[in-house]
Amino acid sequence: MSQLAVNDSIDTSSVVEAPSPTAIALVQLALACGGFGIGTGEFAIMGLLPNVADTFSVTTPQAGYVISAYALGVVVGAPIIAVLAAKMARRSLLLLVMGIFAVGNILSAMAPTFESFTVMRFITGLPHGAYFGVAAIVAASMVPMHKRARAVGRVMLGLTVATLLGTALATVFGQSLNWRLAFTIVGIIGLLTVALIWYYVPRDRVAEGASFRRELGAFKRPQVLLTLATASVGFGGMFAMFSYIAPTTTQVAMLPDSMVAVMLIIFGIGMNVGNVVGSWFADKSLMGTIGGSLVFNIVVLTMFSLTAASPFMLAICVFCIGCGFAAGPAVQTRLMDVAADAQTLAAASHHSAFNIANALGAWLGGLVIAQGYGFAATGYVGAILSLIGIFVFAASLGLDRRSA
Repeated sequence: MSQLAVNDSIDTSSVVEAPSPTAIALVQLALACGGFGIGTGEFAIMGLLPNVADTFSVTTPQAGYVISAYALGVVVGAPIIAVLAAKMARRSLLLLVMGIFAVGNILSAMAPTFESFTVMRFITGLPHGAYFGVAAIVAASMVPMHKRARAVGRVMLGLTVATLLGTALATVFGQSLNWRLAFTIVGIIGLLTVALIWYYVPRDRVAEGASFRRELGAFKRPQVLLTLATASVGFGGMFAMFSYIAPTTTQVAMLPDSMVAVMLIIFGIGMNVGNVVGSWFADKSLMGTIGGSLVFNIVVLTMFSLTAASPFMLAICVFCIGCGFAAGPAVQTRLMDVAADAQTLAAASHHSAFNIANALGAWLGGLVIAQGYGFAATGYVGAILSLIGIFVFAASLGLDRRSA
């Protein structure tokens, strides 16, 4: 068996051999289960907004505030939890944040008022980034250096599978029975993840010298900031398109409402393909995968705007834009590389950056639509954001060369 690059924080003092492939696979499965629960909980609400609005006697746009509340929780929760939990063992932190997520969803299902439901969605979003960041570190620590991105990709596969299956199933159950049931199920998935982590993830000890100050030091490193900026801006294009895929399908491609779900499935398939392929490429060329994804995004987002009126081309472009998620594992791995001894904060902030990209893309796309340029113009917005991302990425490459 080849020697595995086990992170210093994993306690291997009581074992003679490195973890077996089966043990590693079970750890990755446990961590991916949490990603599946988080992804389902995050995206299912989009299909249940009318049901939530009816329950609490608010308008559907007002019900949409709960999506913003969750995203805000992700953005602020990742750095705060990472800093406050600097002296916690990673296994313990995973158990804590997934426990918060599970309880938050169960309490969301029990919320008596719209205000309390919104607060619970904010609280439920807090552990999102910290979970994925720490899970990525743990998964990468158990494999050789040349397989790290694929390990990270397997953890994130839970998230991408959730966009394809989990969200659809939760929406069906929520709409046909009760939307509260959907959040209850997500909470149960969270509790299952807690059990799997408890059983399969090896105990570890706190890294020597871990402290609040050391974690905060991640934000003093230019490469960390540039990588987060690349993700925040460069990958906002995906969300500029995705946020308005329903009206683009029905009003631009002139397809029936039933085809919206088909487009969402196509997008989910693209995300899963991108995650798997991108992970493989990232292990071959980390920076090449990030830069290549940005260039790829410019091309497919531009094609989206030019051909959205064609149902066939719309489907092709939606699939390809979903494939743009190929950069996800690469960016996560890059952050672990440049963060030095402050990996938890940097890795957790990755998902804060993607939620900023989500908000930025949706906002700019909405502005262009409001100016009368049409729903298909969101692709041009995304292409411009990806182009800006390339300039930020180029600055990061330049700094790499000067530091070499």
